[in-house]
Parts: sequence; structure tokens; C-alpha cells
Amino acid sequence: MPKLSLYHWPYFGGYLILRGNDNGDMKPDLMADLATKQQLIRPVEELAIMAGQRILEIRTAGPRQQIKPDGSPVTDADLAADAIISKGLYPLNQDWPVITEEDWDESRDHITSDYYWCVDPLDGTKGFLNGGKDFTVNIALIYGRYPVLGVIFAPARQSLWATDGDHVWRREVSRNASRLSDMPPIPIQTRPCPVDRPTVITTMAKYSQTLTHWLDDLTPSETISVGSSLKFCYLAEGKADFYPRIGTTMEWDTAAGQAILEAAGGKMIDHNGNRFSYGKPGRMNARFAAMGNIGDDASIPENWYPPTPEQRPYGDQRS
Repeated sequence: MPKLSLYHWPYFGGYLILRGNDNGDMKPDLMADLATKQQLIRPVEELAIMAGQRILEIRTAGPRQQIKPDGSPVTDADLAADAIISKGLYPLNQDWPVITEEDWDESRDHITSDYYWCVDPLDGTKGFLNGGKDFTVNIALIYGRYPVLGVIFAPARQSLWATDGDHVWRREVSRNASRLSDMPPIPIQTRPCPVDRPTVITTMAKYSQTLTHWLDDLTPSETISVGSSLKFCYLAEGKADFYPRIGTTMEWDTAAGQAILEAAGGKMIDHNGNRFSYGKPGRMNARFAAMGNIGDDASIPENWYPPTPEQRPYGDQRS
């Protein structure tokens, strides 16, 4: 019989069940049973909320901005959220590495653990700086090459989406709530996709020529533009059917969203129609397509597959 212990999680008055291994170490046994996975996801939800509330505090006070070597902005809100999440994930299992946008370095990226965390502490920094609401906190747990748990919190919208790999839900987050149980989970699921006239959700950036051609092929009934990882949440809730992506994204931009979408009955595929995977060189994603409930893989229309550069005019990488 494995030893059981309660690890006190200091936020929202929560506790995490830990199982002792043969060496007497107390660590979460993630895949042992559903109850353990549910115990693991709660502190991750709470971490996302804590990080998100800190982001809002810094926004109110006035964020300080720097420009990273790749030309993208980073603020003290990004760094503060990163510190909260990294520090909070460490006690869950000290053997699981944490990869975050703000501290990732390819020279140090030598993951040998089957499990690791993949985090974007503030997805949509430009929208955050511009006063918009489409920015999120993304936390995912990767097992092997695929995300198995995911949390997305949109602080300005006070909405959270999460999956423990078996169930998937949304919470409306109250600023006055002191416990996660005060914010009951609302189950969500994708809707069946109409393949002839889907509702398409896309980036808020200017479309590249390649994306424009792809959209022309799709003949959508409606096109919705949303920032950050919220596009995955719209799909998971059945508010849209298809998300085509051409421009560059990183693994921390998509991992939590993919976990939530797949748990809600959707799919995310590469240009070969394979399930989108992680651990790629440079942590850089290729083109992908995310979708709601399409049925089996054979039901995916040909024009829903991401185009290769040879199939479409290869435009810029902005969308």
C-alpha cells in the first residue's frame, strides 16, 4: 500500500493528496486514479488565478515594459506571474521540470522526465499593454509528447477553463471568492462541426496571404477574431468550429489550450493530420488546425488540413 500524506497548499485553504513511493518520498501519483488527478488540478487552477490577479494589479499600477531580443515585449507583469507559477509548481513534484516562456533557453532545454510543465505566464502581452481583455495565463502538464492537463485563466474576463484529462470545465472567477469551491465548475463541450460552413476563429493580427487563401477555401459562415489562447476556449465551449493557424507560435502558447480542447471533444492536428505533439526543436510550433467535434479522423475535410508552403502562396508569418 502506498503511503498517503496531505500537502498543505497555502492558497484558498487547499490540500493535495500525495502518495509515497518505495523510497518514502511523497509525490503526486498523477495517473493512479481520477481522484488524484482532480487533486492535482486544483492547485494549478489556484496558481493561474493568483498569477492573473497579480497581472491585473500591475496593470492598474502601470506596467513597465522591455523589448526581448526577438523583438516581442515583456513586462513586469509577465515576470511576476512567471515567478508565482514556477514557485508554486515546484512542490507538486520536484522531478518535473518547468518550461516557461520567460526563462526558457534552448541551451538548457534537455528534458529527460516523462512529465514536465509548459507555461506561458502572460499570453497576449501586446493586448495586455493595449488595454484589451484577450490575454491569458496558460499552464499545461506534458506527458511524453502530449498535454494531459491544462488551465487557462483570462484575468480581465474573470473566466477560467481547465481539464484534468478526464473532465473539462469553465469557472467564473469572483474577485471576492476565498475558496475555489466558491466558484463551481461548469462542464463544457465542443459542438458538432458543420464542415461546409464552419464558424472560424482566427488571430486578431493582420492576415497573411497564406491564411487568406486558406480562409477562402473554408468558406466560413462567420469569422471571429480573438486574441491569445482564448481561441481554444471558444472551440471547447462550442462557440466556434475551426481555428486555422499559419503564423509562428511556441509550445507554451498552445499546450494548455490543446489539453482543454481535446478533453472537450475537439482535435488539433498538424499538416499530416496527426495529433499535434510537443518537444519540437526550439519549442517552435509548425502550422496547425484546431477544431471542435468533427468525429473520427476520416471525417476531417481535406481543406481543413494545414497547408504546406508548397500548397499555398507562402506569405508572411503574422497570422
